[in-house]
Amino acid sequence: MNKIKLAILFGGKSDEYSVSLHSAAAIINNVPEELYDVTLIGITADGKWLHYEGSTDKINDDTWHQDELSPVLLSMDFKGLIKLNEKDSTFEKIEIDCIFPVLHGRNGEDGTIQGMCQMSGIPFVGCDMTSSAVCMDKEYTHIICEMAGIKTAPFMSAVNSKTLNIKDLYEKAFEKLSLPMFIKPANNGSSLGISKVRNYDEFEKGIMEAFEYDKKIVIESMIEGFEIGCAVVGNEELLIGEVDEIDTKNDFFDYVEKYSQHNSKIYCPARISDDLKAQAKEIAANTYKALGCSGLARVDMFVTPENKIYLNEINTIPGLTDLSRYPSMLKKIGIEYKDLIVKLVELAIE
Repeated sequence: MNKIKLAILFGGKSDEYSVSLHSAAAIINNVPEELYDVTLIGITADGKWLHYEGSTDKINDDTWHQDELSPVLLSMDFKGLIKLNEKDSTFEKIEIDCIFPVLHGRNGEDGTIQGMCQMSGIPFVGCDMTSSAVCMDKEYTHIICEMAGIKTAPFMSAVNSKTLNIKDLYEKAFEKLSLPMFIKPANNGSSLGISKVRNYDEFEKGIMEAFEYDKKIVIESMIEGFEIGCAVVGNEELLIGEVDEIDTKNDFFDYVEKYSQHNSKIYCPARISDDLKAQAKEIAANTYKALGCSGLARVDMFVTPENKIYLNEINTIPGLTDLSRYPSMLKKIGIEYKDLIVKLVELAIE
């Protein structure tokens, strides 16, 4: 049987560059070698595409790009990559059957890479360009899911401009959303740039911090309760993973806690009733379908003290390290990491 030629993209011009390195290293270490002929493409923090043939240790410690590596580019002429040999000014064609973009955040999860892959005609793992873009944008996610009858937190959005008056914005937000509230960059992941605000001073500080990550922000009412998540795999037919639960002592599950868990703990399965789990899985599936997802996504939700479930957000390329929530939720229903990789590539080619 001929091996599938699989290109794994990692790194990326994103605030979540380092997260991508650890996710990619885990995938590379778990790829069944008997099924795939793997080509590794590292994207540096400043956006250079490089052909990498070294160890995952160097990916994990971010020294992979210190070797002398050849630039590559995605071909729009044939299904593959063009490797540039700078020493003798020659080039080499690398045929590719499928691309696995292990990229998080901006320029990797927001439809940009997905659009390039669609133009190249090469199948790729995950959601298409449109779905990736709307899932990444928290305002569009709110609008589409509310139209689909999925409960989300009351919200409003604002765009950074010379005419923006923060005091006027605070008054509008206070009237519509009350305190406390959350301020989030509209397009970012890993909880970067998010803040919980309880007064005007915190609001002003939160607005400025969020605008460092995106020109558009979303302001949401706080949903009292705790966070749960659900893994989804599939195109038309969906596999729904176990529901997990985040128990944190912090104001929210922020960037530091997501990757250290000093004051937080993940419970999988979640400590909720079977009925609530069934509801969460149904909401996860409905969210996935409403946003046009394919391949994979993790749907995050809140459970209130009254046992009502609200959508928080959806991640179209969730963390994929051996210890990440997404593979852990699927392992609980019998899908091991290696089997997950095979399934995702099959869905991409499908």
